[in-house]
Amino acid sequence: MFIAQQSSLIDTQKIGEIVSTINLTTHQQKYLEDFITRYNQKTKISKQLSQAHRPFLADNKTFVDFHIPLKEIFYPIVTNRSSGCKIWDVDGNEYIDLVMGFGVNLFGHNPPFIKEALAAQLEKGIQLGSQAEIIGEVAQLICELTGMERVAFSNTGTEAIMTAIRMARTVTGRKKIVIFSNSYHGHFDGTLGKVKIIDDNLQTVPIALGIPSSFVEDILVLKYGEQESIEAIANNAQDIAAVLVEPVQKENLDLQPQAFLQQLRKLTKESGIALIFDEMVTGFRIHPGGAQAWFGIEADIAAYGKIVGGGIAIGIIAGKANFMDAIDGGMWNYGDLSSPDQKTTFFAGTYCKHPLALAAAKAVLEHLKTQSFTLQNQLNQRTTKFVKTLNNYFDQERLPIQLTNFGSLFGPVYSENDSEEDAGNPDISLAYNLLYYHLLDQGIMLRGNGGFLSTAHTDEDINQIIQAVKNSISKLREGEFLP
Repeated sequence: MFIAQQSSLIDTQKIGEIVSTINLTTHQQKYLEDFITRYNQKTKISKQLSQAHRPFLADNKTFVDFHIPLKEIFYPIVTNRSSGCKIWDVDGNEYIDLVMGFGVNLFGHNPPFIKEALAAQLEKGIQLGSQAEIIGEVAQLICELTGMERVAFSNTGTEAIMTAIRMARTVTGRKKIVIFSNSYHGHFDGTLGKVKIIDDNLQTVPIALGIPSSFVEDILVLKYGEQESIEAIANNAQDIAAVLVEPVQKENLDLQPQAFLQQLRKLTKESGIALIFDEMVTGFRIHPGGAQAWFGIEADIAAYGKIVGGGIAIGIIAGKANFMDAIDGGMWNYGDLSSPDQKTTFFAGTYCKHPLALAAAKAVLEHLKTQSFTLQNQLNQRTTKFVKTLNNYFDQERLPIQLTNFGSLFGPVYSENDSEEDAGNPDISLAYNLLYYHLLDQGIMLRGNGGFLSTAHTDEDINQIIQAVKNSISKLREGEFLP
């Protein structure tokens, strides 16, 4: 079936017709046609599978936007094997992976110590509905590394954030939640709000279709890192249950506002507002104690996942006992008249405390405890050096690109006008997307326009990435897509 489709999926004439729909020079058009044809040949099975699966599979996981001129290369690379920092596709191509499971794979793909823990648990079985033997050890390790007092387990980061908000509302008796623009807290309807001017008034509205406005009416969306946001919280403090923070936003890595967070902590503590840190990405990556330890700030509740699951889905809600007690009523003992005496909210999930996730988490946490901050510190420094090397190259070549990093997560520096300029200049957007595809063609798999370094990336791998960037820039200049 796939072989029969190959000729129709790689049709040079059709590619030329599609490319010609935009205003390109003859040279640009010829270059783009040749690149698309070559890329199609190199990744032909990925393209065939994408076409074959599309009638049945609804999938929005893409790293670049859909553009008609690039339609013929708009498909995911289908992979079938991974090890260390490498990943291999169904066409046999090898890539240095910088997606790293969206931040999951701090130790690279398939690290032996996690693999062994999973194999050992599989031998014991997957017992759901009963209490896992190691759950207390895992909870204690999380508390030890993060400084939190109690822990509960969910399946995903979205669930963890949803539960953290529910606990905050239960304990404070208030409804309103503060989030910040450009932050991401999963796909729970109750956090999917944005600010829009309606009838000359700022209002919170859903970010997409299908989200009832009633779900976001108790959300206050403020600007991150701005003094006016501190004032807005102070003015509405009596109604606010929680302030939800992504300490360093994945879409704005250059903003690392320690002083703002310190002000926020002081205000929320004085006002009886729960401070919730979304540490899905920063947790255990920037420091064993996450962004809280890095910035020297104690949140009331924090949500973790990704790294700690070792590749198995997990969500963790950790926090101070007075908030976490809303899960089970609080501490009590056998042999006396004590009982759960705190007000509780609803919490459930069939796959919470999954034995495989707990086995992987225990292995990860013990490994992090043994390594201490040395692991993160060395990786943070290597990433900073990597970013500095690329930025020096961009400066030398007078390219309008700058990268930044927060620990081992790196991405572009955006100005306030970047998105508007890109939207108004299709040439810029096309060039950025082409850079992504050229890097794929060179064997480098990015998370859009950034990514994660892991402990599995060697100096040789990093040098190969840098060279691939230089080669891609050179090729785009040959095609006259960059000056």
